[in-house]
Amino acid sequence: MRDFIQKMQYGPRKIAVTGHFGSGKTEFAVSLAFALARLGAAEARLALCDLDIENPYFRSREQGAELEAAGIRCYSDPFGGRNGSELQTISAAVRAPLEDEGCRVIVDCGGDNSGAMVLRQFQKYFAPGEYQLLCVVNQNRPGTDTPEKAVAHLRAIEQASGLEVTGLVSNSHLIRYTTAETVMEGWEFAKAVETLSGVPALCACCMESIAPQLKNADFDVFPIGMYMRDTYLDKQV
Repeated sequence: MRDFIQKMQYGPRKIAVTGHFGSGKTEFAVSLAFALARLGAAEARLALCDLDIENPYFRSREQGAELEAAGIRCYSDPFGGRNGSELQTISAAVRAPLEDEGCRVIVDCGGDNSGAMVLRQFQKYFAPGEYQLLCVVNQNRPGTDTPEKAVAHLRAIEQASGLEVTGLVSNSHLIRYTTAETVMEGWEFAKAVETLSGVPALCACCMESIAPQLKNADFDVFPIGMYMRDTYLDKQV
């Protein structure tokens, strides 16, 4: 985790997160925000911008109160995530952290290339070398279940956003059935995507409960919480 989190902590302050629907990108974005808050971001302020206008479910704004309590300013719709949850609108205030040189900001985009397209209206804030655009890859999702499909998806995101993806985040999982082996297989998959695309694989995500089993892994492991998944979704029926 150390090398990866240092890149996020001390690299370009604007970090945009994209990925396939259901890849787990929002869990990653929220977990990254909390991790940076615990460590102390390189800048004085930390923000998360929820730009997801594609899907009214599993959006980072739902954790707005918890993010704010951790010292992370949350930007989303004009109602601050409190109302109008299904309106496809973004608050003009999201520009504030992008323009604030003293703020490290995580931008959580909607799923697929359609969700990444919203970045185009903010393109002037993402000059080459001044941002990190991460693509979350989940081998176990239809549409990105082969390296070739994952690369095609990555290129579609680049075309839609007008930005270059700078890093891959492996988040291959099977929810409660995920094992350490699942994570390791996902990392190998991400490395295959790296070989085809030229985009470096930066880390592999795993649930916090699995992290101890991966302490000797030869790749960066980033533990993520299950902030966005209500417990009832995992109950046996």
